[in-house]
Amino acid sequence: MLTEKFMNDYQAIQRLKKGDISGMDALVLRHQTKAIRTAYLITHDDSLAEDVVQETFLRIYQRIRYFDETRPFEPYLLRSVVHTALNQAEKTRKEIPLMDEPDTGFIAGLIAKAASTEDQVEFAQLKEEIFSALNRLAPRDRAVIVERYYLGMTEKEMAAEHGIAPGTVKWYLNVARRHLGTFLGMESDK
Repeated sequence: MLTEKFMNDYQAIQRLKKGDISGMDALVLRHQTKAIRTAYLITHDDSLAEDVVQETFLRIYQRIRYFDETRPFEPYLLRSVVHTALNQAEKTRKEIPLMDEPDTGFIAGLIAKAASTEDQVEFAQLKEEIFSALNRLAPRDRAVIVERYYLGMTEKEMAAEHGIAPGTVKWYLNVARRHLGTFLGMESDK
């Protein structure tokens, strides 16, 4: 008999579909940390992030019979976490008004700067600046940044996930990047 620690996602889902709760234990054990990090990036609230993940796992448990176990579980879980976190964050909306439009090419510059830096202190400061700016974003802006840059979803995947046109996803991303740039002090000289 496999313990939760050694079960892969497929085996865990099969067990769960048969009513064996050890399957859920294995999925939680394997994916909970990343799911909480993902939720926190959107909610910026430890307690709310944990609630979001708990709610997401509960929903998955209730609807596991519909899950196609031939598809990877982690992307499905993380998309569900993003969706639930966004809904919760919008309920407790914390928006800060924006001033001017920033330079939209800043993300590539930040990534290049972070990748090329030799000084760990400078890297830590940059990371903190980015995290602080993310914290100031509206929940929807945080969600699209997290989906695109943390979860690595393509614009096409994001559009399919949310049932919107790819052009709308591009628009959301551009708005979120502009807002993030404003908070990072990368305003354009218009």
